[in-house]
Amino acid sequence: MMRTALVTGAASGLGALAAQRLAAAAWDVVAVDVDAAGLARTALRSPNMHARTCDVTDPGAVADVLAMSGPVQRVVHAAMISPAAPALEQPFDEIENTLRTDVLGTVHVVRATLPGMLERGRGEMIICPDAPEADTAAGAAASAAVAAYTESLWAEHGGRGVTFRCARAAAGTPPRLVLDAIDRSLARPAGDPHVPMDAAGGLVSRLARRTPAGTSAPR
Repeated sequence: MMRTALVTGAASGLGALAAQRLAAAAWDVVAVDVDAAGLARTALRSPNMHARTCDVTDPGAVADVLAMSGPVQRVVHAAMISPAAPALEQPFDEIENTLRTDVLGTVHVVRATLPGMLERGRGEMIICPDAPEADTAAGAAASAAVAAYTESLWAEHGGRGVTFRCARAAAGTPPRLVLDAIDRSLARPAGDPHVPMDAAGGLVSRLARRTPAGTSAPR
């Protein structure tokens, strides 16, 4: 049976590589981004990849993509932005757009896909917040919020057949190393949703652990 994956931020970077890897592994890939030209490059010579222009800040647009794709078994959410600017100088509209894209975009993607996964009792929700860098105060705030949101999802629903991962690598980590670490983490049970990175791709310090509903805390 064909497996379907939704990959956001698929026009470049980690999202593009994730979409290409999944397509090469015979997944039916729904690749979304606001950059239509970038999506076309990602989907080139991949007949099982379906490019859809979609702004994740628009919940209606996300719902429309899912209505066309049908149920998805894996989500790789990489549609994040992190514009550089000093905290006290960054224009407010840029801060607002970063939080809307990264935080609310994550919420919209999760709400469009997670209920179906929970109903079917299986699925993989992989969320990839941008790592904070110098002069990216809004991006750092959004990254921490997305990581905390992923932990809350895991704490509430982690015992119901859906695998949650938060891949928040150190700034500058090559996308292939992040994806390699995600693949390794999916092959073993996790004590928390954070993806451990090796020495070549440091892990941004994790938040306080929480325990999924219906499970006991790891010791």
